[in-house]
Amino acid sequence: QVRLVEQGGGLVQAGGSLTLSCTASERLYSSYSMGWFRQAPGKEREAVAAIRWGTGRTWYANSAKGRFTISRDRAENTVNLQMSNLTPEDTAVYYCTGGSRDWPPRESWGRGTQVTVSS
Repeated sequence: QVRLVEQGGGLVQAGGSLTLSCTASERLYSSYSMGWFRQAPGKEREAVAAIRWGTGRTWYANSAKGRFTISRDRAENTVNLQMSNLTPEDTAVYYCTGGSRDWPPRESWGRGTQVTVSS
């Protein structure tokens, strides 16, 4: 199973920006997808964005549209999530995910990185 490692979480003020990165432990094939989920305290885990490794096709949750951008670097086996205009409601643990069956993918999970948005 692919191992995923996230980087880039932290504390940011409302209205600010933050970029998360996730690196996969091995070469990814075109049939693979990568994504981001998040879980806020007391809430269920939810999908945020996803990207097809081969085509670059993307998907966003309604809460992320217009503010978040997911991208991939195939040479580095890395997926990024650029987040802007952050609000306290974006505070959560963000998880990188990967897989080739589901969309958004959920076969492999990173350990998560905390994002905290202060008001």
